[in-house]
This record gives sequence, C-alpha cells and structure tokens, in this order.
Amino acid sequence: MKRMQRGMTMIGFLITLAVVIFFVYCGMKIVPMYIEYYSVKKALSTIGAEPDIGSASKEKIHTMFLRRLDMSYALTVKKLDPLRIESTDNGYNLVVDYERRESLVANLDVVGKFHAEQALVRGAPR
Repeated sequence: MKRMQRGMTMIGFLITLAVVIFFVYCGMKIVPMYIEYYSVKKALSTIGAEPDIGSASKEKIHTMFLRRLDMSYALTVKKLDPLRIESTDNGYNLVVDYERRESLVANLDVVGKFHAEQALVRGAPR
C-alpha cells in the first residue's frame, strides 16, 4: 500500500514565511504613521469641541494643538509643525498637511501624505 505524503515542503514553507515576514515588517512601518495621523485628527476635533474657540487668537489655537500632540506622543508631526490656521468669515479653518517618509529596505521608502481639516465656527452653539 503506497501512501502519498501531504503537506508543504520545506522550501515552500520558507517562501511562505518570508512573504509573511515581509508584510509584517511593512505593517510595522506603516501602522505607526496612521496612528499618528489619527492622533492629529483627534487633536483637531477636540480643539473644535472647545467652547468659544472660534473667537480665540491664532496663537492660542496653535498652542492648544501642540499641547494635544504632546499628549498623544505625535512627536514627528509636532517637529514638522504643519498646522495652518486660515481665517474665514465666521471663524477659522485648521488645515494640517504633511508628508511622512519611513525607510523600508535599502533605498526604498514608504511615503504617507496626510491631510486633515477642522472648521472652528465663531459663536457656534455647543
């Protein structure tokens, strides 16, 4: 009675393992970039939820944003200081545009371009 072996060969297993390790490594580079981006979005939304923030000075808004980045350990974004405060007819519009680059392998990089906005309305009921 001849039995056929089933399963994966050692070479097949090593190739599969290499592919899985590569994707895990890529995830380890990409996930922190997105965690930091969501920290920026959360900082903007909490500033937008502050009472009477639409009539605050631009310096105060900028300081509040930097403090919230400090609390969430978004140090790369804080170093870049990408916050733009644009005046509108009824308040401010906060815009954060930045690019983050992480080295992947040798001369290959992963580049993330991020954009977040928050409107601050003067005298909006909360």
